[in-house]
Amino acid sequence: LNSQRRRAGKLKQLTSTRSECGKVQLLNFQPDPPGNFFNQMTNSYILGIESSCDETAAAVYMPDAQNRFCEKVARQFDIHSQYGGVVPELASRCHLEAVSLLVNETCKEAGIELADISLIAATAGPGLAGALIVGLSYAKSLAFSLKKPFVAVNHIEAHMCAALAEEKINFPFIALVVSGGHTLLVDVKDELNYTVLGKTRDDAAGEAFDKGAKILGLAYPGGVSIEKTGKNGKPDAYHFPRALKEKASLDFSFSGLKTSLLYFNEKNPNAKIEDVCAAYQQAIVDVLVRKSIFAAKKYGRKTIVLGGGVVANKKLREDIKSAADKNNMRVILPPFNLCTDNARMIAYRGKILFEKRGADELTTDIFPMFENRKL
Repeated sequence: LNSQRRRAGKLKQLTSTRSECGKVQLLNFQPDPPGNFFNQMTNSYILGIESSCDETAAAVYMPDAQNRFCEKVARQFDIHSQYGGVVPELASRCHLEAVSLLVNETCKEAGIELADISLIAATAGPGLAGALIVGLSYAKSLAFSLKKPFVAVNHIEAHMCAALAEEKINFPFIALVVSGGHTLLVDVKDELNYTVLGKTRDDAAGEAFDKGAKILGLAYPGGVSIEKTGKNGKPDAYHFPRALKEKASLDFSFSGLKTSLLYFNEKNPNAKIEDVCAAYQQAIVDVLVRKSIFAAKKYGRKTIVLGGGVVANKKLREDIKSAADKNNMRVILPPFNLCTDNARMIAYRGKILFEKRGADELTTDIFPMFENRKL
């Protein structure tokens, strides 16, 4: 009992001193079920656990008539902001303090006991090694103790298909995954088969936002700070380079853009920061939109599905929707709480994997790098 009280105190300390985005939040969703899509596992409870970077999340997915999710998230933004980026060791420690309590509180809010869980899914990679170990080890231990099946989930695959958790989408489609550590275009043929068409050769779009914000003296996370600061700025006030503009390439490169901003800031210390942020953001968005539309045309796809934390960027959402409309394409934009790292997409992806290929062994290990690895 004393141990539980100490752990409860740690979680309270972890969340109570933060800004609104740093608090543990309960998210309840009841979207309309897409036809018979979830019939194979009705009246079941799937637990999803996410711990790949700086957010600990636990979700209970109930694919019944209500298609309902219940989720709690502990974010670490305030802890890492003083360092201008995520500190892996601190992230791991925060996951360790939060994961068990989050799971128990999520089950409590869902009105179930741990023993009621039918399937346990957790992120195995890619991500920070220490952070992944915490979530995956906890999930495997829980599966072992409860004698429940376990499924390891590829975090990038979960982002690719996150929108499917709430909306019926016909295959095939082009997926644009844009997160802090990954930027890639994927031709998704069905729930298990996909081909990576292009990826970043250096910095991901999220890294470009974070590093750009640090250059400009803005807070972490950089994407939020740059978007907020540049909200009323003029995107055409300054010009920043768009790398790999040749149409034949579907790869991305953002390291040169970051360097360009560094030199620009040194030479123009009095430039209006609102305009600088707007122009820098536009350079990132232009590349993402142009390559996504080109990929869809090249492979004959009429649907583009977005996933990842950067997809919460309003300018990206507006521009890709506008470009898709001009080309008679459909764009699927997941709700904001499905863009950032979350356990709902892990639970949903775990359900699909379990239906298609069964459970994983408890010897399954983490894989910090993506390397086109499929689970």
